[in-house]
Amino acid sequence: MLATSLIALVAAATLQIHHYQVPVVQDKAVPVAEVTVSEGEIPDLKVSLRGLPRKALRSYFVQDGWLYVNLDPDRVKDIRKPFKLKIKAKGYKVVQDGALKHRLARKVRTAGDDGVAAYRIPGLVTTQKGTLVGVYDIRHENSRDLQGHIDVGVSRSTDGGRTWGPMIVAMDMGEWGGLPQNLNGVGDPCILVDEVTGDLLLFAAWTHGGEAGKAAWWSAGSGFGPETTPQLMMVRSTDDGLTWSEPENLTKQVKQEAWNFTFQGPGRGITMDDGTLVVPFQHQEPAPERTPAAGIMYSTDRGLTWHVHEYAKINTTESQVAEVEPGVLMLNMRDNRRTGRAVYVTRDLGRTWEPHVSDGKLVEPVCMASLLKVKASENSLRKDILLFSNPADEKDRKNITIQMSFDGGATWTRKVLLDEGEGWGYSCLTMIDRKTVGILYESSQAHMTFQAVPLKDFR
Repeated sequence: MLATSLIALVAAATLQIHHYQVPVVQDKAVPVAEVTVSEGEIPDLKVSLRGLPRKALRSYFVQDGWLYVNLDPDRVKDIRKPFKLKIKAKGYKVVQDGALKHRLARKVRTAGDDGVAAYRIPGLVTTQKGTLVGVYDIRHENSRDLQGHIDVGVSRSTDGGRTWGPMIVAMDMGEWGGLPQNLNGVGDPCILVDEVTGDLLLFAAWTHGGEAGKAAWWSAGSGFGPETTPQLMMVRSTDDGLTWSEPENLTKQVKQEAWNFTFQGPGRGITMDDGTLVVPFQHQEPAPERTPAAGIMYSTDRGLTWHVHEYAKINTTESQVAEVEPGVLMLNMRDNRRTGRAVYVTRDLGRTWEPHVSDGKLVEPVCMASLLKVKASENSLRKDILLFSNPADEKDRKNITIQMSFDGGATWTRKVLLDEGEGWGYSCLTMIDRKTVGILYESSQAHMTFQAVPLKDFR
């Protein structure tokens, strides 16, 4: 009798569900699971949700072997709670593997919004009033880097990322010097909160002239003026990111004449415990090599003047900085050697640097990443933590993951996978409140995607 039952079980048709972790955004059908059957055609499925409000599931369908779900944004207010799919198919044994919990997200910006071709390069901070302020490139005509018609945009959320207000343009160099918009691009933003004054400072690179569509990275020259070299610009907001000042040019304060492209992070900067403002910085050595190098720039007078000393490591670019101990800065850098993230520390504001024990140990496909220090007094775990996000893959910009360290970045013992799909992969982290980290990133589902992840979810 037992043998007969086993034979029947083996012979029964099975439907295999492999859950696929991607951000489930509002007003979009998202592929959340790969569906395969042992025999015949994929059957009609009955799908329901666990963990979301009643009638939150607007529709679902199978296409090319993938299960898509489309949620009703008016019924999904809390984006912090993962949900489960319950799947049935009459006549089939349903076998599920992979991640059973799916995570919600908010589309902040994506292609076509306000007639824009692409949005890129996220930065994200939480103001002293608790407002989330995200910044990014507004790439009007295409997705390419400078030079082109690019401005810096801002989106604000006053409810923890559940909703986002209309886009604000914080930097637009217009037709400066009599040249058109596509020869006055400004982008790759970096934002910080001055924790002493509450002001927001926003930095971006401005390229004037050249050739539209031609990468300014390879054509930038030396000197100080906009006619020959990109300019490092700063604007300030004193009203929680609603309005922004006229751009101020910092180039002569931080650039050496022989350097070519000189600019910020991108991403976010920090205020140190002693009030010093610190922004991740990078410059390009003279042609023909044009080898890049990452470091920091800092200000001790609330952003009136800025200083740069030595770079941390040659052939590195987009970096993020954190104060891991009082007076000790960690710089986590994109490394063009394809040997993992470069990680160095300085105890004297960049005059000298030394490799950290984790140098080269964080996997990356050569991409921008994010780093965030959260003190024990400022989080619900009541321990000092370091958070890091990037595409956790050696070759491709996929598997966007947030990792957590309890020992200053020496080891990374907990993580949350957000997006298995491929995208541009840039990200920026901030704490929404004591219990929750927020991330603005270039996802597989929208150009600027926001997700909220409770610290208790890290495993």
